[in-house]
Amino acid sequence: MCGITGIFDTRGQRPIAHAALQRMNDAQHHRGPDEGSVHVEPGVGFGHRRLSIIDVATGQQPLHSADGSVVIVFNGEIYNYQELMPELQALGYEFRTKSDTECIVNAWRAWGEDCVKRLRGMFALVLWDRNRQTLFMARDRLGVKPLFYSVLDDGMLLFGSELKSVLTHGGMKREVDPLAIEEYFALGYVAEPRTIFKQAKKMPPGHLLTWRRGEAEPKPREFWDVRFTLGSAIGVEEAGEELRRRLREAVRLRLISEVPLGAFLSGGVDSSAVVATMAGLSDAPVRTCSIAFDDPQFNEAQFAQIVAGRYRTDHHVETVKSDDFDLIDTLAHLYDEPYADSSAIPTYRVCQLARKRVTVALSGDGGDETFGGYRRYRMHLMEERMRSSLPYGLRRPLFGALGRLYPKADWAPRMFRAKTTFEGMARTSVEAYFHSVSILRGPMREQLFSAALKRELGGYDARAVFDHHAARAQTDDPLALIQYLDLKTYLVGDINTKVDRASMAHSLEVREPLMDHPLVEWLASLPSNLKVRGNEGKFLLKKAMEPALSDDILYRPKMGFAVPLARWFRGPLRQRVRESVLGERLLSTGWFNEGYLHHLVEAHQNGSRDYSAPLWTLLMFEAFLRQGIEDRVMPAAAVPTAGAVSAEAVA
Repeated sequence: MCGITGIFDTRGQRPIAHAALQRMNDAQHHRGPDEGSVHVEPGVGFGHRRLSIIDVATGQQPLHSADGSVVIVFNGEIYNYQELMPELQALGYEFRTKSDTECIVNAWRAWGEDCVKRLRGMFALVLWDRNRQTLFMARDRLGVKPLFYSVLDDGMLLFGSELKSVLTHGGMKREVDPLAIEEYFALGYVAEPRTIFKQAKKMPPGHLLTWRRGEAEPKPREFWDVRFTLGSAIGVEEAGEELRRRLREAVRLRLISEVPLGAFLSGGVDSSAVVATMAGLSDAPVRTCSIAFDDPQFNEAQFAQIVAGRYRTDHHVETVKSDDFDLIDTLAHLYDEPYADSSAIPTYRVCQLARKRVTVALSGDGGDETFGGYRRYRMHLMEERMRSSLPYGLRRPLFGALGRLYPKADWAPRMFRAKTTFEGMARTSVEAYFHSVSILRGPMREQLFSAALKRELGGYDARAVFDHHAARAQTDDPLALIQYLDLKTYLVGDINTKVDRASMAHSLEVREPLMDHPLVEWLASLPSNLKVRGNEGKFLLKKAMEPALSDDILYRPKMGFAVPLARWFRGPLRQRVRESVLGERLLSTGWFNEGYLHHLVEAHQNGSRDYSAPLWTLLMFEAFLRQGIEDRVMPAAAVPTAGAVSAEAVA
């Protein structure tokens, strides 16, 4: 696991500023504290920070091909490199190391762009082929590893594993993209390929970019997508057996390491399945770690202990205080752009704990998306059955009116929130799902944003992100459609981003067997009733793991990494919320309606509403601005006058 960075002159062979490249590389020291090197030649400069995992002795980067014509920097792991090496050697390619990095170099020389289709793993890679005068960039299929890039006005291309590396160069304009603001306040992150800055982009998952020097800027092209065919006629028992086999293979491939390796163990189904599988493949006790919370409402350490006891793992637990809110500014620095998932706090802590004992940790990330585990999936399917019983032309006006008139019940369990259901019933399937996952829904964003920002948006709505992916999903199955949407949006923009930054902050590599792309493709071939059946999510995974895990683990209610935001904002963070949300920094941008900011703070702190999620989103946006960004953004024309808040927007 590493950090990569670089500069490429797309127009010629202008000298690369060595000092600037070194600064870019040093900005990612935390991603690879073991070694750091740069390569410079006319018009090309690559930098690499190394966290030594495989081929510790000879796997240094930037790495050159045997003939010196190709140089690469690469972040990630290629789990099938040992299978590819003999094939490439048979084709006449020489290997001077035992690293997966050199395997990529020779795969490029043998197969060109198609080399990425042969790679099984997580990767962000950039290589320069001097003979072809070509720069090649690619990102893994499910976006586990990040890759940012920016094309400057003078034709220089900058890239990095983190946005801070690109920003460190100093040549990129820090003009904030108003469309990114809309996406952030809807989703809690800025969706691929956009970043918070107009001049920077994220490489989309499963995409590549090939740029021959002197040519016009090419667009990234997709080399992989998942198709939910759902046509397999396999039975439950046979599917369970096949799942166990595929899970064993995915885990086995991720056990290759020359440094200490372990696993996260939360006590949930996904991490428990991974640990149980690891135990069956290892002669030594599996190293596991979990965090406990001092608040019983959020603590599931007892379930992790059940699994650890059954498999006699070398288990380590640390307790995190429920008022662990000192990380707000740390998180803003780590993520480089606004990011609003509050579970980033416990994720940071569990990575911090794991790094004390291991350098590599396996996780259960991706299980909810691929197996159908989110509670919102079951709610959506229930609403879909209701939507299908009434024509859209009747549903929209009827349930739209009910949604506007019905009082919002923040205190009620989700199934009893009639307002949310009415609002969902008034929408199409994609609109309803986007509405259900939005942090600030459309009417709230309408009130939050100033007139000046809305003019800059020009009618843009973040729902366009979902519409774009839905148009490419090639399925009308209700569950498959929203699984596809999550694989393209939430998994990449939220989950993978959170885990990458939190783990790399501690120089920890995290591997994700449930995102093994052959496993994901196979699961997409199974009918949806093997994923959600009745009110049971992850049906197949749970059935398959019944011989290995107790019902207490498999069939208990899902908890997840939650933090008590509502209490924080009425208690220990009360004053900080007021200072951040109502302070000069947010208002000086000209993007927000002062009156609505006051409404959010006052209504939450007097206990009449739970606005903890919107307030956290604002708090993290203000923290982003505080990271030396606010003096470089391009604000809207004027700060709005405090206005009245409509009853519809706050209902």
